Amino acid sequence: MMIELTHNPIDVARVLASAESRSAGAVVLFLGTTREESEGRRTASLDYECYPEMAESELSRLEKEARQRWSLIECSVVHRLGHLEIGEVSVAIAVSSAHRQPAFEAGQWIIDRIKHVVPIWKRENWADGESQWVHPGLETPPTTAGE
Repeated sequence: MMIELTHNPIDVARVLASAESRSAGAVVLFLGTTREESEGRRTASLDYECYPEMAESELSRLEKEARQRWSLIECSVVHRLGHLEIGEVSVAIAVSSAHRQPAFEAGQWIIDRIKHVVPIWKRENWADGESQWVHPGLETPPTTAGE
């Protein structure tokens, strides 16, 4: 198990290795990457901020809940913080189980829950100079220019 927040680039090979096991018939790796376009706007970069103690606690809680829901062997989640350029990995989730279905289901459930319950906030910085904080819990995220 690996639950981690980092300002450094995510070592994907390390995350994948943390979920490997001789007992696993399936290891699923999900990578969330910074895409160039969002909702019809060209993205220049992203910034992630969080409340570290609460974010780590929530990530650990999700990992434990995933283990209760599915028969998992290993489960690791690493989320990047700070400034990310296009193409960089913002989140890596590796899940292993004896069979593929639980690994796929658990991995998808974890990323979906992260986006809704973990206090990690994303600011989209657009090519036109505007930026906007994005989080499912925010009704109307504030937009700023030149920040």
